[in-house]
Amino acid sequence: MTIIVGLVVTLVCMLGGFMAMGGKVYVIWQPWEYVIILGTSFGTFIVANPVKTIKDAGAALGEAFKNAVPTDLHYIETLSLMFALMRIVRSKSRSEVEAIIDAPAESEIFKMAPTVLANETLTEFICDYVRLIVMGNARTHEIEALMEEEIETVKHDRMKAYHALVTMSDGLPAIGIVAAVLGVVKAMGAIDQSPEILGGLIAAALVGTFAGIFFSYSVVGPIATKVKMVREKHLRLYVIVKQTLLAFMNGAIPQVAIEHGRKMIPSYERPAIDAVENATMGASAAPASKAA
Repeated sequence: MTIIVGLVVTLVCMLGGFMAMGGKVYVIWQPWEYVIILGTSFGTFIVANPVKTIKDAGAALGEAFKNAVPTDLHYIETLSLMFALMRIVRSKSRSEVEAIIDAPAESEIFKMAPTVLANETLTEFICDYVRLIVMGNARTHEIEALMEEEIETVKHDRMKAYHALVTMSDGLPAIGIVAAVLGVVKAMGAIDQSPEILGGLIAAALVGTFAGIFFSYSVVGPIATKVKMVREKHLRLYVIVKQTLLAFMNGAIPQVAIEHGRKMIPSYERPAIDAVENATMGASAAPASKAA
């Protein structure tokens, strides 16, 4: 929604200012200039990126327009799941824990956190490191280094769409110049026409330069930044899991370990400790009732 509002404000201010200076908006409407610029830009985007990145860029744009960032529910369910898993690691045998993490989709523990279960990569991340912990031979500093490397790998993969859009944005001004040059070539072909006709053709050519710069700095570039922001917020969930498990490995009880994870959430988004405690109490009660 904020993207739509921002674009509307941008267009109103730009076109309103142009009209206030005495400009005629119809002069800017040169559809074939826009076809050249946007079509060429999208074509080079396809050339530069594999199919997987192109599809992921589409998904990333959807996330950006919906502002699909983690909510309190995502954070609370992640912390509740970690709390329940740590309690089970402390109280159950290795085989019982492995039965849960080998089939998380069938586990009642994971079903209590549907937002986590819906994120296959995050679920796999949690299961892999809980498995390493129950094996008993892992050292904390080794696990921390491995987690950081994996989070960096996930970040690199998740940011491919952002980098692709930034590259597209960077190329738009140059493609706008190409469109302008083509317009000038067309105008030179009509050099024998009246000044009114020739002036209109030159004005149409200059629209290409304007459009390239506008789409780069006012549309594609800001949307790419929004994609980066949304995806970085989702990566915060991995950091929460990492800090929680490291605190647990260093001897913290589950109640304290999840507080380490909660502190990784920015203060303006961090769920209240009471909300987390209420959720974790429910998470701890469910396994007990299931066992009974």
